[in-house]
Amino acid sequence: MALKPIITPSDAVLRKKAHKVTSFDKKFQKLVDDMIETMLDAPGVGLAAPQVAVSQRLIVVQLQDDEESRAEYGDDAGVLYVLANPEIVKASDELVEGVEACLSIPGYFGKVERHEKVTIKALDRDGKPTRVKASGWLARVFQHEIDHLDGKLYIDIASDIWKARPQPVDGDVEIDSDSDDEDEDGDIVSAEEVNAAMNSQTSQD
Repeated sequence: MALKPIITPSDAVLRKKAHKVTSFDKKFQKLVDDMIETMLDAPGVGLAAPQVAVSQRLIVVQLQDDEESRAEYGDDAGVLYVLANPEIVKASDELVEGVEACLSIPGYFGKVERHEKVTIKALDRDGKPTRVKASGWLARVFQHEIDHLDGKLYIDIASDIWKARPQPVDGDVEIDSDSDDEDEDGDIVSAEEVNAAMNSQTSQD
């Protein structure tokens, strides 16, 4: 296994629709392992292949598995999901607003409305059909990651985006929908400003 660099919106791969997974060979298995290691090292709770500059419809997701997470997420905590060609086949009418962040857009947060519950059909890492039903935070993470496969970022649909105060960010998607003062975490910015900042960072590297 090896850590892979996580790209930002300045890389065109992140904005393209990813290709379907058609092979589950050793190369694919290595990609899965590398993505899992990269996600956990970040640390994050989800990662899509385009985020590591690979145009394949593949996501890995794993919620934290500490005592607090087990109390909040129950059986969802710590379960590792590897989904190839994931597709949301059912979504609840109920929409819930929450706060999200992304490993490809470090230092920013946004308020995003997502379906409270989703059902996903996909292939597992061995190419076998599987279905996942998710609600709450897990459903939000899946929607966030599947968006990546279509070249979409949370900043495209966020009602508000702001630059965070310097502090550790735990996870690709961070939710704090019970908070009423999220806007006080930093200055409100636009998606265009975020993209410009990411491009500027890349040019300086």
